Amino acid sequence: MSTVEPNQTIGLTTISRAVASLAVGVVHTVERAVVGEARMRTARGNAWEAVCADRARADQRAELGRLAAELTAARAAARDRQPVS
Repeated sequence: MSTVEPNQTIGLTTISRAVASLAVGVVHTVERAVVGEARMRTARGNAWEAVCADRARADQRAELGRLAAELTAARAAARDRQPVS
């Protein structure tokens, strides 16, 4: 007889560690079979993607800074070229 009501959710605290471990193992095995060994995401792969994203953002910030400096210099040069009345 079950103590869980039909609409009650089951959390990790209500199941044993052995059942949770078995479920994770099954999901992991199925994922490897479906995705393939070569395409499995790893911590190293996730870290490398984060490093690449950080580098891309740094490049974008540097480009924006360079453009802002060019615009400031162009505006100053245009202001200096105007004749004084």
